Amino acid sequence: MKRKLNKLPRHVPILMLCATAAGAAQFGDDVAFLQKHTEVIVLADKAGQAKVAVAPAWQGRVMTSTATGDAGLSFGWINRELIASRKLQQHINVFGGEDRFWMGPEGGQFSIFFAKSVPFDLEHWFTPAAMDTEPFKVAGKSADKARFTHTFALANYTGTKFDVKVDREVRLLSAADAWKKLRVKPAAGVSVVAFESANKITNAGKQAWKKETGLLSVWILSMLNPSPATTIVVPIKPGPASKLGKVVTADYFGQVPPERLVVKDSVIFFSGDGKCRSKIGIGPKRSKAILGSYDAANKVLTLAQFTQPAGATDYVNSLWKLQDDPFAGDAANSYNDGPPAPGAKPLGPFYEIESSSPAAALSPGKSLEHIHRTIHLCGPEKALDAIARATLGVSLQEIVTALPKAGK
Repeated sequence: MKRKLNKLPRHVPILMLCATAAGAAQFGDDVAFLQKHTEVIVLADKAGQAKVAVAPAWQGRVMTSTATGDAGLSFGWINRELIASRKLQQHINVFGGEDRFWMGPEGGQFSIFFAKSVPFDLEHWFTPAAMDTEPFKVAGKSADKARFTHTFALANYTGTKFDVKVDREVRLLSAADAWKKLRVKPAAGVSVVAFESANKITNAGKQAWKKETGLLSVWILSMLNPSPATTIVVPIKPGPASKLGKVVTADYFGQVPPERLVVKDSVIFFSGDGKCRSKIGIGPKRSKAILGSYDAANKVLTLAQFTQPAGATDYVNSLWKLQDDPFAGDAANSYNDGPPAPGAKPLGPFYEIESSSPAAALSPGKSLEHIHRTIHLCGPEKALDAIARATLGVSLQEIVTALPKAGK
């Protein structure tokens, strides 16, 4: 990796390969802002180029990252308005962050976001404090990793109670490790930042967690900056619904408009413009444990990889309704923010890339771990095109032309 980068002409600063467009945030500015309001742990490589900012008070979430130092593009979406107000919201505090710890399910009879017997609507939807306002304790840190822990109680829609212990570690990966994880050769001229969160939940109570009374899952969400030039890409396994289930769930908040969602045999394209509240989900039999996005304006390819145990098919169902099958949920999701109603204010806007663990049927003292990895790459389009083809199975040209202009 270093040998190839060193071949670049000396007069071409590496920063230009991942420069900030007009109005885009710089990593150093975002960190300085965050430090005025909360503790920030910055993980960095030896060169000070790949950096990750982590906030212990907000569940040890990765707030943002960069591939090219403090003056480089800041990849995570940060809600400056809410953070600066220092006022807590009733339903959710959307602080932002590109790797945040959540748990599922969100909807259904085993939901941990709705109280018993209430309607499944925004008015009655509340994020548990353990995933919203409660801080995680710093258990250890070094130059390239930080560990956090927290113990809390939850109750679901049917009244089942859970005692949960979380151990979370955020790790900055070297560029060499990132290329190995992607299974592609290092590309000359491409800047990269890669990090992962390892999230272990433990049944800290005395009762086993059973399907009959509801299960929990680890749910990791990446909140990223939207733009009309951003398209989300989800590779899927082709095959009949009778064998692999439906291709995509696209009716979480009403059916996704067709100009914003294009479904093909082996790939799904979804708009990441932050202008239409919509969400898609991919079941475990379709998921390839990878999804990504391409921001054509900034020439940034983002890839997310996650652990998906072979043969696991029980995933919690987060649809906002009483469900016939509460364990026919998604392994991967993507959300595009927008106004929840005409004239209403969006949460962000932002878009999300998400992954979930299988449902955790745990005896007392037993654990489940879920790893979610984020890799941002920026540089020449030719190099990014080769990476997109190798990892997502599509070219940049296919990505940028996939959605009709009306959806962009």
